[in-house]
Amino acid sequence: MSDTNKKVVLAYSGGLDTSVMIAWLKQKYGLETVAVLVDVGRVSGLEELRAKALDIGAVEALVVDAKEEFARDFILPALAANALYEQKYPLVSSLSRPLISKVLVEAAREHGAVAIAHGCTAKGNDQVRFDLGIRALAPELEIMAPAREWGMTREQAIDYAAENGIPVPLKKESPYSIDENMWGRAVECGPLEDPWSEPPEDAYEHTVSPAKAPDEAAYIEVAFEAGVPVSFDGVAMDLTALLAGIDELAGAHGFGRIDMIENRLVGIKSREVYEAPAALALIRAHRELEDLTLPRELAHFKQGLEQKFAELAYYGSWYDPLMDALRAFIAETQKRVTGTVRLKLYKGGCTVVGRKSPNSLYETGLATYGAADSFSHDAARGFCELYGLPLEVWARKGGFRE
Repeated sequence: MSDTNKKVVLAYSGGLDTSVMIAWLKQKYGLETVAVLVDVGRVSGLEELRAKALDIGAVEALVVDAKEEFARDFILPALAANALYEQKYPLVSSLSRPLISKVLVEAAREHGAVAIAHGCTAKGNDQVRFDLGIRALAPELEIMAPAREWGMTREQAIDYAAENGIPVPLKKESPYSIDENMWGRAVECGPLEDPWSEPPEDAYEHTVSPAKAPDEAAYIEVAFEAGVPVSFDGVAMDLTALLAGIDELAGAHGFGRIDMIENRLVGIKSREVYEAPAALALIRAHRELEDLTLPRELAHFKQGLEQKFAELAYYGSWYDPLMDALRAFIAETQKRVTGTVRLKLYKGGCTVVGRKSPNSLYETGLATYGAADSFSHDAARGFCELYGLPLEVWARKGGFRE
């Protein structure tokens, strides 16, 4: 591709790689870049980043506020699915990629671009997520991934930026790669690549060390309506505000750190560090409310689908027909998931200590081992009718008392 009049839409973050790409695409291919920064939360200095893209050489720079759509159409389905890849990772980056792909496709069509470029490397998962998302929505567009092509190390990219007057918020002695949104924060590279070494404290921004967390526990209450969190400590708020509130409080108590060996989509193992206080707390609360409100067979069956949901999202298959079917089924399960869950935050822990629901399937009279440890006659009759058991058989065995 070498036509100097052609445009490429770039998924722009303002970080090292995508900043370098604006200049590199011009130098290498003579392409005019339309930089698109998609705000999915926790992005500060948006106008400064937009101005930086123009200063580097972008012919146009767009900032797209997608926070509400991200919360509604991506986070909520993942929460309903209690989605944790390999039972640990709440899909922080995975969930934003299909939405960013959608915005990029819309921008490419609006600006007549012939290609979409992203900043993913050949070793990461995001290259597949972007490629699949863009291919699913716009198979006619070419996809460019300069970081798979240019052969620069991270240090060389920093040097390239310095040589070309491109400002980047990095130092060679702390070369973390960071991606974050309202669902959490992902940190890679540098000292984190040694799986034996404890992550340095400077890798974390939204959680304190549990050793330095307050000595007194904090209790919070989260209310759900049909699986959707609607209030925090009795105050009704939208999901964006609710996430921010829980994130701040849970992080201040040292909860939300993840340090894991992850099986990447591309077939390698990697050491990953995440901060996701609100995501992990909400998944824990939501799952507990489901335990209270979903019948056994539905709850057990749903667990297998939750794992498949997490895998498909992680693999970049958000627009796959199977994902559509999973989301529809999981949405159906949420109709009775209404109630309130109380969480205890203490020294890096988050424990469910209370739950209640108008749709609760928990019956104290049936569950108790105390003085009321028996079925009433009416309860026994209902039980026998449900399972086709003759009532007189239950009575002969002393299963209930008048």
